[in-house]
Amino acid sequence: MKTIDELLSEGVAGKRVFVRADLNVPLDGTTITDDGRIRAVVPTVKALADAGARVIVASHLGRPKGAPDPAFSLAPAAARLGELLGAEVAFAGDTVGESATSTVAGLADGRVAVIENLRFNAGETSKDDAERAAFADRLAALADVYVGDGFGAVHRKHASVFDLPKRLPHYAGYLIATEVGVLKKLTEDVQRPYVVALGGAKVSDKLAVIDQLLGKADRLLIGGGMAYTFLKAKGYEVGISLLQEDQIPAVTEYMERAEKNGVELVLPVDVLVSDEFPDLKTKAPANPATVAADAIPADQEGLDIGPETRKLYASKLADAATVFWNGPMGVFEHPDYAEGTKAVAQALVDAPGFTVVGGGDSAAAVRTLGFDEKAFGHISTGGGASLEYLEGKTLPGLAALED
Repeated sequence: MKTIDELLSEGVAGKRVFVRADLNVPLDGTTITDDGRIRAVVPTVKALADAGARVIVASHLGRPKGAPDPAFSLAPAAARLGELLGAEVAFAGDTVGESATSTVAGLADGRVAVIENLRFNAGETSKDDAERAAFADRLAALADVYVGDGFGAVHRKHASVFDLPKRLPHYAGYLIATEVGVLKKLTEDVQRPYVVALGGAKVSDKLAVIDQLLGKADRLLIGGGMAYTFLKAKGYEVGISLLQEDQIPAVTEYMERAEKNGVELVLPVDVLVSDEFPDLKTKAPANPATVAADAIPADQEGLDIGPETRKLYASKLADAATVFWNGPMGVFEHPDYAEGTKAVAQALVDAPGFTVVGGGDSAAAVRTLGFDEKAFGHISTGGGASLEYLEGKTLPGLAALED
């Protein structure tokens, strides 16, 4: 995989460089609530602009249905990128139309433009190879060189991620190079003890990575909504908690395999419960109750790990040489159910080894809960991409850059 440093050494002054970034940031109307992904691409964009390239930044945002939708415009992200760069960033109101063409044509050396949401064109996400290829051809006409730096999208076989690099000289940006280097530390010559903390809502989202980790990790800590399927598999009452009953056979098999392989699979010993889901907008007090994990009332829902589980998980992380964490331990968006996620984050900060926050809600929780990002070894920008890499899958966006 060629890197941006190789591109810079070849010279980029006057060249149109297409940077596939991941500016898929959360929005409250037009206000960005977490700009982490925009900040992550700044080093690549700045290096290219400083070297005299004409930089075209492209990304998706949300899930528009293949047509323009103002709710998913990249205009706020373009404005924020300009603030972070300390320079004006031009914005094209379409992807490959008249606005994009004229905006790119008007770029001077060392200047940056953002084109509108790639998913406003159905060809970006199409499963039809010909439709994707046609869109990739139009994107390729805008540029001379391709730099892939949108790690959060490399697990998607989309036009700008998979097809476009084949049409242009292509290089990996700083973010992708960093992310791949980190993931190799989690899969090759891992320092031990290797502890993985998994949370989030659905156990089905994590089954493949658990399957892989049962042969690699020393300990697996399970929290979040997915924990209740494990507790149910142990024969416990889980009340009205999140439950994927169809996954109980798989979870049972994994627990048995973990024991056989000597992998310590740790489940909550107590949980915070309530008879109703908290209001995440007003964040009104929810008055949760703490109960043992094997004593959840039939009319209650588990919403966070309890205080004893927080201590237990912190102790299991205390000597870790390598940690990967993906998925919150509870409904961290509400202060009454944030302590479990906060405890795991703090345990990563305190751990002596290399700690990786696996993107998605985990990265959002770190920032929401006020942690210093520099206190962690690495905070990934791609939760889904990280998990698929750990599952051993071939990621289309990385494969395209390696060709």
